[in-house]
Amino acid sequence: MTSVLCLGEALIDVVHRTGNAPSEHVGGSILNVASGLARLDHDTRLATWIGHDERGVRIAETATVAGVRLVEGSDGAAHTPVANAHIDAEGKATYDFDLEWRVPALDGVGEVGHLHTGSFAATLEPGGSDVLEAVRTMGRTASVSYDPNARPALMGTADLVRERIEQIVAASDLVKASDEDLAWLYPDRSAEAVLDGWIALGPKLVVVTRGADGASARMAGRPELVDLAPNVVDVGDTVGAGDSFMAGMVSSLLDQGLLGSREAVERLERARVDQVREALARAIKTSAITVSHVGAYSPTRDELG
Repeated sequence: MTSVLCLGEALIDVVHRTGNAPSEHVGGSILNVASGLARLDHDTRLATWIGHDERGVRIAETATVAGVRLVEGSDGAAHTPVANAHIDAEGKATYDFDLEWRVPALDGVGEVGHLHTGSFAATLEPGGSDVLEAVRTMGRTASVSYDPNARPALMGTADLVRERIEQIVAASDLVKASDEDLAWLYPDRSAEAVLDGWIALGPKLVVVTRGADGASARMAGRPELVDLAPNVVDVGDTVGAGDSFMAGMVSSLLDQGLLGSREAVERLERARVDQVREALARAIKTSAITVSHVGAYSPTRDELG
């Protein structure tokens, strides 16, 4: 089985809803993707930066229950990171953060078939530069996926992080971003123009999610966009929706042998449209199941049917 390493944040989401007391939940974009992949029966490890405290123990226990193995040294932070998620009347989340980001030593992780990273892990120093180095180093033998998952409260202005994001895009094989991410990063460009620009940097597949309007993909060497409509569900909230989409898409591409090695990436470059549609369909279904729950819920293969 292909070994997957997810590199990035795990944290505690403190959820604030109007009229309710705050509640704490284990979360973090990269932990969510790792949990999603593990729940879909992929061998998944997580390299993160949490504290050896009560909140950190909760994160470690949650990862273990999902089937995710923490990379040794991931509990070296002074305290476990916190993200305050403010949920509006429509269930949409906005965030502010209290955290530090560093990368634990990765020299003992062994063979990695696929590396996933994203969110502020690629841009927030001092860990961001180490993420870029890991992507470039592991990408010599493994496939790489990336989700910028813009967090302006941590990243600052788009001008400050655009170059780093494009460096990671260029070193990745699969890139996914939301239409909101693209609008923040490139306010004067259409989503389709950004996909064209990113695919020219080197990825084999670039995907934009459009919330209730589904998703679109640009394949390397193909002029047409691949579009897929969303699943219609009752929304609990959107926490973890994009991460669940990412996990579902990576899962499908791994199952199809289109990620998991450099040889698989060569197959991804030659992939058929129906294979990409299959990956988008699983991504949309996993995301739809997630948003039908409250919090960053990760579905199993049995739930996908």
